Amino acid sequence: MKLNRTRVTAMARKELREYRRNRSLVVGMAIIPLIFLVQPLVGIFTTSGDAAVALSHRHELLYLLGIPALVPATLAAYAVVGERQQGTLEPVLGTPIRRNELLIAKVLAVLVPSIAIAYAVYAIFLLCVELFADQAVANALIQGPDIVAQVLFTPLLAAWSIWIGLAISARSSDVRVAQQLGALASLPTIALTTLIAVNVIHPSLELAVVLAAALLVGNRVGSRVVTRMFDRERLITGRGS
Repeated sequence: MKLNRTRVTAMARKELREYRRNRSLVVGMAIIPLIFLVQPLVGIFTTSGDAAVALSHRHELLYLLGIPALVPATLAAYAVVGERQQGTLEPVLGTPIRRNELLIAKVLAVLVPSIAIAYAVYAIFLLCVELFADQAVANALIQGPDIVAQVLFTPLLAAWSIWIGLAISARSSDVRVAQQLGALASLPTIALTTLIAVNVIHPSLELAVVLAAALLVGNRVGSRVVTRMFDRERLITGRGS
């Protein structure tokens, strides 16, 4: 079915305005990246050049893939139940917007800022390491394959988290519960990226291909599942069929 770009764009902008007005969402979007940014920077700035050899065998920067795993889930978990609680969902569903247009608008309103934040934090991290860390430590940390992995996996992880968050939001009746469940659902992904970052799971091209394929399949399945959940009666009542 052909999408009406005007309706999708208008709805996505409306979602973004809603997020900006919600103080708890804005604070969460600021605090979560800071947690992922500050803790590893402190450790790196206090690391001497003697530890560079050990660091070269690890992939510390992949730890930052936790940002696109966690931030989108928090936003997406608000997307449906938040509107339902505020009483703004039913008027939206009374407009001519189609189900797939509404879904895409909600996905874009979460995906775009989440990716922008993840890339911005990663760029700040790289800049801080290059400018302030011991040069041997910086050379050991900043590795080409890790940068490529960050660029490629950020949107895949963000999309996966969004589908999970939207599914939880569509079935929840309380915003805080939905956001807590969304955060909990992100923990396995964060644990996996952390284990890879500290070299408990050894990263390789084969592993990257398998994980990318799994995320692509998961995103495809997630989109179909969430699309089925996005019927007007279910969105309004919050009940399953």
